[in-house]
Formats: sequence, C-alpha cells, structure tokens
Amino acid sequence: MAKTSKKPKIFVLDTNVILHDYNCIHNFQDNDIVLPIVVLEELDNFKKGNEQINYNARAFIRTIDELSGDKLFNGGISLGKGLGTLRVALGQPFPDEILKSFYDDVPDHRILAIAYHEAQQNPGRYVALVSKDVNLRVKAKSLGIAAEDYLNDKVQDMESLDLKAGAVTVEVSDDGVLNQFYADGRISSKVLKNATPAANQFFILKYGNSSALARYEKNTDYFVRVEKQRCYGIEPRNSEQTFAFDALLNPNVQLVSLTGMAGTGKTLLAVAAALQQEADFNQILLARPVIPLQNQEIGFLPGEIKDKIGPYMLPLFDNIAFIKSRCKPNSKEHFKIDELLRTEKMNISPLAYIRGRSLSDTFFIIDEAQNLTPHEIKTIITRAGENTKIVLTGDIFQIDSPYLDQRSNGITYMTDKMHGQELFAHVNLVKGERSPLAELAGNIL
Repeated sequence: MAKTSKKPKIFVLDTNVILHDYNCIHNFQDNDIVLPIVVLEELDNFKKGNEQINYNARAFIRTIDELSGDKLFNGGISLGKGLGTLRVALGQPFPDEILKSFYDDVPDHRILAIAYHEAQQNPGRYVALVSKDVNLRVKAKSLGIAAEDYLNDKVQDMESLDLKAGAVTVEVSDDGVLNQFYADGRISSKVLKNATPAANQFFILKYGNSSALARYEKNTDYFVRVEKQRCYGIEPRNSEQTFAFDALLNPNVQLVSLTGMAGTGKTLLAVAAALQQEADFNQILLARPVIPLQNQEIGFLPGEIKDKIGPYMLPLFDNIAFIKSRCKPNSKEHFKIDELLRTEKMNISPLAYIRGRSLSDTFFIIDEAQNLTPHEIKTIITRAGENTKIVLTGDIFQIDSPYLDQRSNGITYMTDKMHGQELFAHVNLVKGERSPLAELAGNIL
C-alpha cells in the first residue's frame, strides 16, 4: 500500500468545475485529470452568451483545442512541468450499480459511469470525482466513488476573516490612553501590547465604560480616530456603520468590502457615500448580478430588456429613493440625485452589462457580491483604472448560486486575499437597522 499511495491521484472533472474556473486543470499539482467527453458536450451548450460562465466555457474549449493530439484521448497529454496529464475519456456503459439506482440517461450519470470505470481500472490509485454539485457528490459516494468539492479557491480559515463578528474590541491599560487619543486624534499602536493590527483594520478602544473608535494606519503605525460622518441625510447608527463610512469616504482606500445580513445597511451606506463624493468621480455605477429566483429565466419576463432587468435592480432604486426621502424636497441634494440619474452620471445596470468596460474615474458599487465567483471578482477588480473606487457588498449567508458557499464565494475569497493591503478595507455590519422585526427574522429564522 505504501508504494501505491505515492502514485498520482486521478481526478474526474464535472462540467460545473470548469464553468467555475476555466484554469482549473492547472490546479491539481502532479495529479492526473480525466475529462469525460460528455463534459465537452455540455460546454458546447454554454459557449454562446455574455455571462462569465459563457466566457469560461469558450476559454476552456480554446485550451483543449491548443492541447489537441492523439495522446489527449489515449494515455493523456502532459499539462507542463510539475503537473500531471489530461485525458479525455469516451463514454462508458452504465454499470449495474448505476442502472439499478438511477434510471435517467443524463450527463451527470454518464460522468458517474466514467468515474466508476476509472476507479475499477485503477485499483492502486486514488480516483475521485470533482464537482461543485453537492447532490452529484452524494450520488458518487453512494456508488463507492470518492467525491470532492473543487477547493482551490476556497478560504480555509473562515474565523480569521472576522466575517462573523464586528470590529475588534481591545481593552487599554488606563483612561489616560483614551484621553490622549481624544486629544490628539491618534495614538501609537504600541500602546496595545496584545493587538496585531492589519492595514485599515477597525478597533474599539475601551477602558471601563469609556470607548473610542479607531482605524489602524499601517504607513504611520498609528491608530487614528474614527468619527461619525453624515452623507446625504444618512447618519451611522452604530459603530460598524461609522467604520463603513470611514472606509467608503477614505480616498486612500480604493477597494472596500461590506458584509452583513439583510437590513444592516450595506448598500444604503455605499450609495450615500458615493453621492457624497460624486464631484470626485466622472460616474457612479451600481450593479448587481442577475440571479433569477425559482428557476425563472430572465427571458421569460415580459417587455424589453430594461423591463426584464428592472425587477432585479429594484433594491438599488429603493436605496436611492430612501436617501431622497431623507433630503428635503427643495434641497440641493434632492435635485442632485435627480440630475445624476437623468444625465446617467449615476447608472444602475446588471453586472453583465458592465463587464469589459474601462472603469476610470468611477465609484463602482457591486451589490450581492456573494453570488459572484472568485474569478468574476478578479475580472471586475482588474478593470479598475485611475481614480476608481470599488465597493462590494454582500451577505455570505444568503447565497443564491448553487455552486458557491460561505467559503468559496467571491467576496469571501477577495476579503481573505486582500486582508492587510493598504488599498483595502473590510467592515462586517452586525446590527440590523432596517427594523426590529427584520433584525429578529435575520437572527432566528
């Protein structure tokens, strides 16, 4: 057994892994990859369209075309130095175990048949089906086939992200520290012996019943005081919202992630901060991915394209309407919002319509970012040009995509990778402010 355990593993890929990450075949180290022929058939159905999965399908098909050769179907072709081989496996007859358990001749069951065949043909090697589909993994295990999720872009240590808690609360040694902090507006980080702050991390400095809000500046190694700020009639109602405004209004922070359950004010604060700084940017873009509910595709909705996407953009319009309601009808802020919408300096759009655009001099808010993959997040952020600020908001416990979870969604992945960078700040909003009923439902239902 010790000898066979050193042999490279064999991973059979499901279609959804490729649609999630078209570079996935390069992320299995020196192990061998088997690509069922039915996967290529399924990818053919995704190659047309403007969504990220359509782009991923096309990119992977091009990769396969570049690797084409007799060995791709016979023994496998090397993926490069330090990597294993890639082999396309033709269809296999359904074994009795599959015929007795699953009656339908569907792509998932054809993939299972190939994984089963690979396991039977390679008794001395570890063979596993890799799929983002939980149900297919369960089916595989019921047949005695090892099955794994695609883990390459999953965050391993969720607790270190501080996504489930608010700011870090630190007890200071005496009230003199707080008095000095209030007087000077800043204090050396060395006064907190037990703290290991990261760039733009937020803290509540506390002594007895007194407290102060602070943000750590890495370049100066100081804690600076965070004070309440008002934007277009919106005032922070708790410390986390105060921290959020500080990050959103800080010109040195170009990337912000705001997480929290529904009703904590993520999108409202982002929109209010964007309006407050509209003179500093050429445009304000608000976008969210279109995730149809209850399997109702967008094409089935009535009307032209603007009518079809309207229902999905309503939450963004609702936030703008709420901000307008907080401004006096004859105020300059009220008129400014109308002007920004009329001239399209503030534009609300599905995310698919914004991908590929050059984002210079832009305040860009991406709502519901928990429904984006890590690759989609990377694609968006790498479009940022000069004087562009990107804000991602999302609730990692309310994911609509069937192939993402709390550890693998884009906003979690991005927050993990960007933690400690001086251009980045993260705030997790804990307290619901929509209404006592909304907060109660979010906590216990």
